[in-house]
Amino acid sequence: MKHYNIAMDGPAGAGKSSLAKALAAKLGALYVDTGAIYRTVGLYVARQGGDCGKAEEVLPKLPDIHITLDHGPDGLQRMYLNGEDVTTAIRENAVSRYASQVSAIPEVRAFLLDMQRKLAAEHNVVMDGRDIGTVVLPEAEVKVFLTASVEQRALRRWKELCAKGESPDLATIQEEIAQRDYDDSHRAAAPLRQAEDAVLLDTSALNLEESLEALHAIVKERIGP
Repeated sequence: MKHYNIAMDGPAGAGKSSLAKALAAKLGALYVDTGAIYRTVGLYVARQGGDCGKAEEVLPKLPDIHITLDHGPDGLQRMYLNGEDVTTAIRENAVSRYASQVSAIPEVRAFLLDMQRKLAAEHNVVMDGRDIGTVVLPEAEVKVFLTASVEQRALRRWKELCAKGESPDLATIQEEIAQRDYDDSHRAAAPLRQAEDAVLLDTSALNLEESLEALHAIVKERIGP
């Protein structure tokens, strides 16, 4: 089969990671979660006491950040920050905000762009994020903009946290997601938007299996079975 890249964009909580990972496994492609890369940068800056929303506090720290990705037999992307496995640490709720803040800084995006494009050049990838189809991989063979209502995305996140034994407040989660949508779509650097040639897939009324089936159908239509 010819070399291909699949770009999946969309707002926070739309199910990009779960679906992209499942699709990559189905296709035998490499899954790349770019959000995890930005989360790792945000985690480092916050740990160093920096304000993730201030470029003057973030940029001096970039030379000290060494990020590596590894994939286990199950296809799970593990993130390493200066040799430390931070796969679990970057999933803490506060880190979502850090990721959104550092990703709004153009120099941070440039810092990580080569890493992402190198992975896509060397592998068939399913890459998810906020600007994959518009900036990172504008020539991707398949582009999908995955979305769901704010209410549905908040409910999914609430259930996920409850399953971990936490006691989250649904209204608070919904407010945080709505705020992140606004931040991501209004930032100056690579704002969240649907690429002109991307297929819109709304999963509000679909479960994971149905969403994956719909996504796979889009891919097959463009690059074959």
